[in-house]
This record gives sequence, structure tokens and C-alpha cells, in this order.
Amino acid sequence: MLKTHTKWKVKEELPLSEVKRQELDPESTYTSLFLSLCLQRGLETAEEIQQFLQPDETWIHDPFMLKDMDKAVSRIMEAIENGERITVYGDYDSDGVTSTAVLKETIEMIGGEVNFYIPNRFNDGYGPNVQAFESLISSGTALILTCDNGISGHEAIARANELGVDVIVTDHHEVPAELPAAYAIIHPRHPDGNYPFGELAGVGVAFKLATALLGEMPFELLDLVAIGTIADLVSLTGENRALVLQGLAVLKDSQRIGIAALCKVAGVKQSEIDEETIGFILAPRLNAIGRLGDATPAVELLTTFDEEEAVKLAKQINEKNIERQTIVASITAEAFNMIEKNNSDPHVYVLAKEGWHEGVLGIVASKVVGKTGKPAIVLNIDKEKGSAKGSGRSVAAYHLYHALEDVAHLTTTFGGHHMAAGLTVPIENIPTIQTELNAFLVQSGLEDQLAEEIVIDEQLKLTDITLEAIEEIQQLAPFGTDNLKPTFILEKAKAQDVRRIGSDQAHLKLKLVNDETSLDVIGFQFGSVAEEIGIDAELTLVGKLSINEWNGLRKPQLMIEDLAIEGTQVFDLRSTQISPTIWKLASADYVFFDKKNYEANVEKIAEASSAQLITDFSATEGFKMQTAHLILVDCPPDLAWLSRLLQNCHPEKITVCFYSQENAYLEGMPTRDQFTKVYKFITTHVNINVRQQLNVLADFLKIKENLLIFMISVFFEVGFVTIKDGVMNIVQNTEKRELTKTDKYQKRLRKIEAEEALIYSHFTELESWLKAQLKKEL
Repeated sequence: MLKTHTKWKVKEELPLSEVKRQELDPESTYTSLFLSLCLQRGLETAEEIQQFLQPDETWIHDPFMLKDMDKAVSRIMEAIENGERITVYGDYDSDGVTSTAVLKETIEMIGGEVNFYIPNRFNDGYGPNVQAFESLISSGTALILTCDNGISGHEAIARANELGVDVIVTDHHEVPAELPAAYAIIHPRHPDGNYPFGELAGVGVAFKLATALLGEMPFELLDLVAIGTIADLVSLTGENRALVLQGLAVLKDSQRIGIAALCKVAGVKQSEIDEETIGFILAPRLNAIGRLGDATPAVELLTTFDEEEAVKLAKQINEKNIERQTIVASITAEAFNMIEKNNSDPHVYVLAKEGWHEGVLGIVASKVVGKTGKPAIVLNIDKEKGSAKGSGRSVAAYHLYHALEDVAHLTTTFGGHHMAAGLTVPIENIPTIQTELNAFLVQSGLEDQLAEEIVIDEQLKLTDITLEAIEEIQQLAPFGTDNLKPTFILEKAKAQDVRRIGSDQAHLKLKLVNDETSLDVIGFQFGSVAEEIGIDAELTLVGKLSINEWNGLRKPQLMIEDLAIEGTQVFDLRSTQISPTIWKLASADYVFFDKKNYEANVEKIAEASSAQLITDFSATEGFKMQTAHLILVDCPPDLAWLSRLLQNCHPEKITVCFYSQENAYLEGMPTRDQFTKVYKFITTHVNINVRQQLNVLADFLKIKENLLIFMISVFFEVGFVTIKDGVMNIVQNTEKRELTKTDKYQKRLRKIEAEEALIYSHFTELESWLKAQLKKEL
């Protein structure tokens, strides 16, 4: 058995009748799978499907529908006419730097004097900062234009007003109960506005202002809009879908030399950029520099016209990303080491240490949640300040913000939402917060609901997965929030060629096969699972489809999200020697049937494991497992012993070694002629020294020594011979006995049967037999 790491939730199936199929696709050009995915997205007519696949200009709304847009445009134009310096005040993430670049370039296009300021995450914090505003104003700024921040900047905006400088806010974050006293607030969810689409990213809001200032839509800026919108994980529906689709097209052919330089250092073909390229390659690099320090170089990269400078900045940003990855890996390893040493096994992790880089703690928290399925808060301890600051990430069942509200009295500050939060706490309160957050979870009755959730769109068969099917699904892209890339489940698919890949062997590769086709499967960070998958195991996998292109060859592949194997798994380690690796297992039940083998190896077994020696049939009935892993070290003398033992336990894994010092199966049973030959020799000789000269006798009789020992033991059982002090003699005038009825003879037959079934059988036959015994009733 291989258990899932996540909770699987299959979407409710929407029946696709023939009538509905005709409504959705009158020309019958789409597959049923594609139409089902459309229905799940609320596309219920052919027209809706077509509009979704190819959104037109009607999806892009008039920017003047945004509250305060006309007021903001007038003030900016006035500033340009009067030669006032305008400062674009941005943010340090991808959405913030692209927003800044959009507004900076727009104001430059219409002749304004403009500079920009990106607050430092560590010195300024997020959003408007009083000291930063004062510094900008003292340096000559006459108008501040925020982007991707400002909606909660009450104090700094009030200070700017005192100094006689107007602030125009463009933002998309949660609107507070009281708005700041800005000159104008452009926000898609402004409480006094009626803009038809409220999910714009910060760069989307900046782009709307740019459009209003220019009097037409600046298509050349859509490359930046695509990057910021995808990176910020806002809804990829409605207007955002239209902006991103067009932005991706612009991005693939963008003349922006900073983008070209970034693609080059990242090893990306600009002509092949899609939402995954942005989400997993470009955006992390733009984010990295702001996580570790000043994000100003990111804006400079996006706006420079100097090719040499672009190359230098791209390398600098790429190096920062490598540094960020190194820091994340180090902190993550330390965090998991803490978890392993934590004997209490909490439902919510609160991990804190001095010297952890605050800029990456959200990433580390996400990794902890991903591996453990439990909410996690990761904090950096600052002993000088007496506080710890960091980030938290959660799972669907646990509302992190509500939980933090419950312990607000223990924090200095906190903020966030359902799945993520940031907080600062006094160092002495960390243990109490750990206790209280766990108590909140228990009181909410969520102990059994933890683990990340994967929503599954459809069940597929291997034969459903073709290049054509994947290309058809790809028409629904770009995928992201509210338009997730479809996730599929394949049940009981046979796995072959299972192996670990990657320089650190961290990833999994295998092939799913049936009689008709096969499918390549990749599992990033699933490398450790390779050892958990037995030969020809039947997997149930959840994942996303993609196309792997290599040397001109295009093949479908499945990218694993999670996997499981039902029932007991059997692992084959049968050999002429016992593999030393089996003694290193941290938790297992070792079963021996050979006393000498038990005594030779029992000390090698780890403390968390257990070992039991089975020397008779009755001992099998009392066998109880302590763990979920059963290791059958050596071969039992009788199949019935193993059958009864297996009926008493319910292992998730069975590892079979079935080591045997003897080879009864290969030696076989003596023939009648051999018994006769030995008997005649005994009757014609006296005082045969079987202790010291048995090998000589075996050579003389041309019978294998082990076989000869067995034959003598049979003669001894029926009373044909006596053996005293190693000397054997015939017993005269004994009754005739059937040798095949003796216990010794029958015991050897059972030993041969066991060796044949357990050591020399094909693995599939052995696996079937073992699993059949598990299902038997006592």
C-alpha cells in the first residue's frame, strides 16, 4: 500500500447528453472530454466556448469606468504640463515591478518627468512608508503615484498631504473599511465604483491608467501585464484572460531587451513563453531580488534600452535567484530537521530560529505544508528586537487568518487571508502560539481534514491520452487561478521502468502500460517513492498532462500531483545472499524461520523494528505485527506456516528475501534406486563413521552429501540403523516400512514445495500467492 499525500476531491460529473453536445458543438469538432471541461468552466453554449477560446475587444473595459480615473488623469496631465516630478511608488514583487515599469514608461511616452521608488522589504516594509515619502518629497517629488499598493497607506498618505503633495493610489488589494485620504484612488473594487471586473492585478490597474493617459490601448505594454498578472495568481478569467492571452502573444515577440536577456540567462526560448514559463521561471527570478534586498534592478531590467546593461542586470537577477534557492534549501532542511526531532507531532507547525532570512520564509512554509499536509508558520528570531517575524501557509480546511485572530493578543502584528499570513510575535510567546493554534484546530474539529486538497476534473484511461487530446485541452489556456489546468486521475495503471532521475535523484520517472499503449510519467520531488513501487505495481495517479518535446519527437506525458497503491505491496529481494540494506530499515517486522540465521542477524536490526523467530506452526498463530512492513528473511520449512502467519497480519508492504542455506528444491528427493544403493552398503559394512567420513562415503556412493544425510535420517527414523557416537550400523531383522510415509520424508517434501513456491517461482506468481493468503480467513 502506498498512501496519498493529499486529499483527492473529484468534481461532480456533469452529464453530456447528445442534446447538450449539439448545443456545445453543433459541428462535432470537439471531443467529449473537452466539452466536459468546458461545462465545468460554466461554458454552456457554443458561443460561450468560442468567446472563451478567443476573447475579443469587448472583454477589455473602458478604463474611465474605474472610479477616480478621470480625476487621476487630469492631475497627472497637469503635473506633466507644469514640469512636476512624478514618482511611481511600486512594490518589490513581480506584480509590483511590472506595474512600476508600465507607469514609468507611460509617463515618459507623454513627456512627463518621472522616476520610481521600490520600497525595500526589510527597511521600508510593504506599501507607503512615511520616511520614504518624506525623503522623496524633500528630493523634489511633487506627485506620488502608487501601484500595487497604497489602499492601506493611511499614515504615509496623510503625511504627504501635510507636505502639500498629492498621492494617486492604484491598487488591487483588499479594501479597508476606511479609505486613505488620497487625491484619487483607482481600484477595481472601489466601494463607490461599479467597474465590471474586480480581479485585476496591480499591473492590470496600472495598465488601465496607462490606457486612459494615452487615449488608446498600449499593446506594447501587454508583455509586462502578462508577467505581473500571472505572477500575482489573480483570477485568469474575464478581462484578465483577455489581457494575458494578448500579452503572451506580445511577449513571444517582444522587443524589450531586458526580457530577452532574462530569457537567455534562464534558458528559455522567448518564442515559446507561456503561463508556466512565467510562473515557474521568469517570475521567481523577478521576485528573488526583492526577497533578498532591493528590487530596483528588476524595474531597470524591464525598462532599459541599453543591451549591455540588460545583460548585466539579467545576470545579477539570475544570481540572486540562485542565492535565493540556496537559502531556501538550507532553511527548509533545518525546518524539517526540527520537525523530525519534534516528539509532540503537532497539527500546526510553528518553526522559529535565529538567522533565517525573512524574505524566503513564505516559500519555506509552503514546502512544509506541501510535504506534511499541515499548516505551518516559519519565523526568524531577532533577539535584539525581542521578536520573531515570518510567514505562514495553510491548507484548505484551516483558515489561517481566523486562527491568528484567535491568538491576536499574543502577536505584535499580523495580516493575511485564508491560506497565507505574515506576522510578528514576541519571542516568549512562540510556544504559546504553537499551543493555541493547535487548540484552535482541535476545537474546530479539523484533525481529520488536514492535508492539501487536489480537485480532480476527470477520470481517464491510458487510451484517452493522445497528443491531439492534449493540444485540444491546451486551447483552454492560459491556466491559473479560477481556470486551473485540468487535473486527471488514472486508476490501477500498471507501472514499469520505475527509476529515480535528476542530479540529486530527487525525481521519479516511470512508464504506465497496457496492451494498447504506454505513457511517460514524471514526478518532481517524488524520487523517494521509487523504492515504494513494486514490480508491475498497479498505481492510481493524479496529475496534469503535457507534451514532452525532445529532438523533434513529441510524446504525451503525465506530471504527477500525487499517487497511491491500494492493497499490500510486495518487494522482491530474493537472492543467494541476504541484502545488507534490509537491516537499515527504521521500522519493520522481521520474521525468521531459521534459528542460526536469526542468531547471526538479529543484532543488526534497528531499535524501532522488531524480530521474531518462528520455529513451529503454533508460533504463527500468535504472531502480531508491530509495524506496517513485514520482512520475510528466510524460507519457511512449510508453506502452511507462512500461510497461517499471513492470515494473522495486515501489512502495507512485504519484502521477501527467503534466504535458504540449503537447497532442497535443487537437490530434489532421492530415487528408490539410491535408497536401495545406500541400504545395501550399510548391510555389508559395520561401524561406518558418518561423523568423520561422511564425505568419503558420499563420494564412493556418488550421492550428494546433503542428500545422503537425509537418507540416513530416514533410515534412522524407521529403525533400520543405529547411530552412536557418530558410528552407524544396520539393525537386523526389522519390519518392512514405507520410507515415503516417514515424517522426515514428508517434511522434506514440504520443504521442497516451499522453496519451489517462494524462492524459484516467477515474481508475479509469488505476489499472487502471498496476497491470496492475506485474504484468507482464519
